Formats: sequence, structure tokens, C-alpha cells
Amino acid sequence: QVRLVESGGGLVQAGDSLRLSCAASGRSFTTYTLGWFRQAPGKDREFVGAIRWQSGNSRYADSVKDRFTISRDNAASTLYLQMNTLKPEDTAVYYCAAGRGYLEMDPREYDDWGQGTQVTVSS
Repeated sequence: QVRLVESGGGLVQAGDSLRLSCAASGRSFTTYTLGWFRQAPGKDREFVGAIRWQSGNSRYADSVKDRFTISRDNAASTLYLQMNTLKPEDTAVYYCAAGRGYLEMDPREYDDWGQGTQVTVSS
């Protein structure tokens, strides 16, 4: 099992930047895909982006491409989501997740989840 703890959410204005962190621990997470998802009220959980921890290969949802960047710090065992040019439609609870698949976009492919962190973007 991989344990994941998100932090860094908050209330920002449209156009601002925010960086989320996800501290990872547990068995062999460095061989996994680590993903970011988000869920707005009344909506399904949505893929944001994912990274293969070892290779650094990544993929992003079209809605965040060129605005969001995923990175990881091996020494700190921490995953990051740098969010720039935030929009009100980015408002959601953001989750990090770990899965054995390769950069999967389907949340059902992820086995372990953090508790989530709220991001609210005001217009």
C-alpha cells in the first residue's frame, strides 16, 4: 500500500498560481504512476495529470495542459502539482493517487488515494 498526504490547497483569485504537494510513502511507490485528479461538487472525479515516478514521463488533461506541471522530488518522496493561470473552473478537491498502470487517465486504475485538498479559485 502507498500512503499519500496532500497539502497546499487554498483560496486564490483567477490568474494566480498555487502549488500542491503530495507526500508519498510505503511499498515501492517509485515503480508506480502517481496521478493528480480533481472533483468538483456534483461532478465525477476528473483526471488532471500523471507521472511515472522513475522515468518522469507524464501526461496531462487537455484542460490543464500548458498551465499545470507535475514534478517529483525523489529525496523528499514528494509529488507536486504546479498550477498557473488558475481559472474558476479549476475549483475542486484535488487528490493524488498511486497506481500500477502506465499514466492511466481512469481513476479506477489507481489503488491508493490521499484525502484530498480543496482548491477554490474566485473570479
